[in-house]
Amino acid sequence: MNIIRPTLILDEAVCRNNIRRMAQKAAGLGVRFRPHFKTHQSVKVGEWFRDEGVTAITVSSVQMAEYFAAAGWKDITIAFPVNILEIEPINRLTKFSKINLLVENAEVVNFLNDQLDSPVDVWVKIDTGYNRTGIGATDFVLADAVVKAAAGSAKTNLKGFLTHSGQTYQANSIDEIMRRHFDSLLKMKNLKNRYGGMYGNLEISMGDTPAASVCENFSGVDELRLGNFVFYDLMQQNHGVCSFNDIAVKMVCPVVAIHPSRNEVVVHGGAVHFSKDYILNTDGKKMFGRIIIEKEGQKVLMDTMNYLSALSQEHGILKVAQSQLQNFYVGQLVEIYPVHSCLTANLMGHYYTTTGERIEMMPKF
Repeated sequence: MNIIRPTLILDEAVCRNNIRRMAQKAAGLGVRFRPHFKTHQSVKVGEWFRDEGVTAITVSSVQMAEYFAAAGWKDITIAFPVNILEIEPINRLTKFSKINLLVENAEVVNFLNDQLDSPVDVWVKIDTGYNRTGIGATDFVLADAVVKAAAGSAKTNLKGFLTHSGQTYQANSIDEIMRRHFDSLLKMKNLKNRYGGMYGNLEISMGDTPAASVCENFSGVDELRLGNFVFYDLMQQNHGVCSFNDIAVKMVCPVVAIHPSRNEVVVHGGAVHFSKDYILNTDGKKMFGRIIIEKEGQKVLMDTMNYLSALSQEHGILKVAQSQLQNFYVGQLVEIYPVHSCLTANLMGHYYTTTGERIEMMPKF
């Protein structure tokens, strides 16, 4: 494969191993595995999940649901609060696949009851501490209203409570991930216990890569959703959630200039390729990626004093120790672990496997 511009490379063997390991963990926990496809966004990679027995999936938009429904997926949860302006495509989807929707206010439930062509399962979206959206886990006044509306609607079957504990991504240690996960788990079980007696066998759906990767206590959980694990990334490795060997994607970038006076190497690979997500290195400096170079025929991961230090639209700046500048030259291809694989893949729109096969992702428009 002749790489001449920023190119996202996917290691199929690593990716398949990540899928297999998580499918086996879910089976061992006795929970339904409904992986989130927002990270890979690819029909091809979706087939690798089918190879591990996956039949139910999660997506992040109606458009993504349409893309995977067209590929034959028949049980799809749209893990984004219902946008009532999309009722027409939602109704189209229900004709071909079992569609599960998220609600967090009675107004949407009432709208669905009036406008849906076919009944759907609905999950009540709960906020257990991420503070992005959803009903607060202890806001029983609002929860009462939504649960009552969903249970009383002819077009909505109240499935249970769903959360994304995104606060685990902001944890600084494995212990903190576990504490945040356990806090979310207790809140969700409390909701299940509170409403289960009145509204039947309600379920709990949880899913975030940090907790699902390192925690073992999923008592009371019925469904496990997570997405980033399929590729992992530098953020997860930095948290101790995965090893470098588990990261399935790398960005390959051409070197276009070297500035010895600043100890900097310029690569073609900027914010439009990587996104602006970063972590901090041991000196507290923003790090947008870790560098891998080839040295004496071997690939070498450079230490955190050599890193992707800045991004503009197309430019990437590698900060390199003066003693390491000799390892770089114009026209060289360097590999970089991305900080956030979900956003990187979304920006790139396709990737190549290590054998040179091009894998397309969902069209953006």
